[in-house]
Amino acid sequence: QVQLVESGGGLVQPGGSLRLSCAASGRTFSGYVLGWFRQAPGKEREFVASTMWSGGSTNYAGSVKGRFTISKDNAKNTMDLQMNSLKPEDTATYFCNARSIWNTANNYWGQGTQVTVSS
Repeated sequence: QVQLVESGGGLVQPGGSLRLSCAASGRTFSGYVLGWFRQAPGKEREFVASTMWSGGSTNYAGSVKGRFTISKDNAKNTMDLQMNSLKPEDTATYFCNARSIWNTANNYWGQGTQVTVSS
């Protein structure tokens, strides 16, 4: 059974920092695109950041570039999102995602973790 489990969400003040983690299990994720998405109430889910399980390339949404950093630990099968200089508009439920580049039907999502940025 493939599982992605996010953790680390919470309430932070504007300008603060938060680190989200995604723990993966159930299969190897070599050949997968790994990413973070977020969804605010009443809005569509949007891309935040991505990386590759094998390889060091990263990609960020323009709204978070320079503030967020995606990272991974292959040995621990985890992926993190370091969020700095948080803004109220970053408030959303954050989801981790893993999608095979060879078989896009293999597309897995975590349950989400809530991030609220408010004073």
